[in-house]
Amino acid sequence: MKLVTLLGAGCGPRQGLTAQAQERLERAELVLGAQRLLDALPVLTAERVPAVRSGDLLARIQDGGEARICVVFSGDAGFHSGARTLIPLLEEQGINYEVLPGISSVQALSARLGRPWEDWRLCSAHGAKCDPVFEVCQGKPAFFLTGGADGPAEICRALTECGLGELEAVVGENLGYAEETLHRGSVAELARRRFSPLNVLLVQPAPTLARRTPGFADEAFLRDNVPMTKQEVRAAALAKLAVGPEDICWDVGAGTGSVSVELALQARQVWAVERNPAACALIRANRARFCAWNLRLREGSAVEVLPDFPAPDVVFVGGSGGDLEKIIALALTANPKARICVSAIALETLHRAVQAFSARQMAFEVAQIAVSRTRTAGELHLLMAQNPVFLITGGAA
Repeated sequence: MKLVTLLGAGCGPRQGLTAQAQERLERAELVLGAQRLLDALPVLTAERVPAVRSGDLLARIQDGGEARICVVFSGDAGFHSGARTLIPLLEEQGINYEVLPGISSVQALSARLGRPWEDWRLCSAHGAKCDPVFEVCQGKPAFFLTGGADGPAEICRALTECGLGELEAVVGENLGYAEETLHRGSVAELARRRFSPLNVLLVQPAPTLARRTPGFADEAFLRDNVPMTKQEVRAAALAKLAVGPEDICWDVGAGTGSVSVELALQARQVWAVERNPAACALIRANRARFCAWNLRLREGSAVEVLPDFPAPDVVFVGGSGGDLEKIIALALTANPKARICVSAIALETLHRAVQAFSARQMAFEVAQIAVSRTRTAGELHLLMAQNPVFLITGGAA
């Protein structure tokens, strides 16, 4: 009866194979895997055939008459391995298989550093989408299995751009090989280096604030003379937008970044655009002040910058620069189901927002928020009215 052994080859030739894996390889009639892994195996009598894709592996397994076949994967067959896609194909064809674990790069780096890996957050940037800012903001050291376009330097550059350049990190390069090296330094320092293709990255967790309901006090933000969406309006806007933890948000005309920060503390990513350089400096300062590292800022005109942003789930328009219709069009082109909230003080802005939603036959609602705050006058407390604000909200519920 045919038996296919899916085995982890460990982390480099210096790491070696487990005794169980060695025994299966010695008995095998056919060994499949990436050429790099096949070349690193000890002397075997079995035929070695390079193959990586699950479909190619299955075809070779089925075509031959061999009874004992080994498929070799790097590291551990259970950690971001091709075994994950091969196993369902074997099961569909009724082919018997077994999985033998190997020593993963996580274990190897942990051993080199003398640190347990049980509290690490394990992420793959090897052929998979990865949001490094999100990962380092989860309160644990983030281990990145790197590769392809997303190497350690690229990940570190992305973190640095979001204000996290001072985080400490280590790159494990060529683990298990003779040229194995550990590179330690800040994220900003590692972003400027080059590394060989075989590497992994460990980044210390970013500082974060405890989760809380939206609506920070206005005084908590750095403001200077830049216009800011006030506390009560911010809290109402986030409620209208129904921001969720996996949402990607746009903040257009971000001002001081007060709404951007509030969004970032509730959502997965926030992409803000602001054309005032002084305001952009405040946004970066407030991002650091509130540990809102998942806030990305672009300086410039909204209609020029927005096409480069990822498709939004949520859009807040605090300032449009006269381009409200174009901004709404860009948001809905990126995602026809985006939820959009326009903040308006002027009646003309209210009118343009209503027209833009109506022209697209979108369901929308208008809410007016009129807030009065106390001011002391001697022993008296007077209510002072703030500017009324309209929130025009449309899109998917």
